[in-house]
Amino acid sequence: MPVSAPSFQDPLGCTACPRLAEHLAAIRRRDPDWHALPVPAFGPLDAELLVLGLGPGERGANRTGRPFTGDVAGELLYPALHRFGFATAAAALGPDDWANPAMRLDNCRITNAVRCLPPANKPTTAEIRQCNGHLKAELAAMPRLKVIVALGTVAHQALLWTYGLKPAHFKFAHNVRHALPDGRLLIDSYHCSGYNWRTGRLSRESFEAVFAGVRALLG
Repeated sequence: MPVSAPSFQDPLGCTACPRLAEHLAAIRRRDPDWHALPVPAFGPLDAELLVLGLGPGERGANRTGRPFTGDVAGELLYPALHRFGFATAAAALGPDDWANPAMRLDNCRITNAVRCLPPANKPTTAEIRQCNGHLKAELAAMPRLKVIVALGTVAHQALLWTYGLKPAHFKFAHNVRHALPDGRLLIDSYHCSGYNWRTGRLSRESFEAVFAGVRALLG
């Protein structure tokens, strides 16, 4: 994949998936103060670390407009990023229950495989494929990118699709590393969802171990 100068623009006005566009329009009518649009990435394009999630949660990023804010997933992700020097604060939300305006990411960017909230939090394969072009363009616009942390199997698969790689050749497992053709490194993690946390599939310690490894790699 050729590396280009940063020129990526988040697809804020994208309506390419009719089901998702209609769903978001219905939410905006119901809750006019919510974001309820494609959620832009958070963090600089010149970062060496990219955290790739699945998509916005209804009362999380779909409401606030920032990835991993307003739901349980952010309660694991942002403290981990802060602990290892990738975020200036551990609190994803400000005192008004919206995205913390004082937080910045340092050498880190957060994005999603699917930018729009899908009904029942389940994007179709066609919707993931449709959004994959945006992810591919984003990767091409990150000239210093070295490590991609994929949160969950859908993010793992979407990342491989951008490279034209077969997921069967890159098995997903927690804190497993895969070398990519352009020299970048893919590190898989169980998604920091409330379900994985409550069921014990993922602990704070096992999740933070992923970012401890990233910090060691990037120095």
